[in-house]
Amino acid sequence: MPYVNIRITDEQVTPEQKKQLIQGATQLLVDVLDKNPATTVVVIDEVNTDNWGIGGQCVTELRKKK
Repeated sequence: MPYVNIRITDEQVTPEQKKQLIQGATQLLVDVLDKNPATTVVVIDEVNTDNWGIGGQCVTELRKKK
């Protein structure tokens, strides 16, 4: 049973976007590895931007600089 874990920052991702991610990841495993979509698990973890760092800075601070 394939397991896919998608981690994204919690920045207003809509339920429709999450649905598309789940469907797309599932279809990719079907297309590339011939996996059964009925047994493919996709989990989306939303991480607070205070807990996600890039280049030594948290994303919250990086977003403020934009």
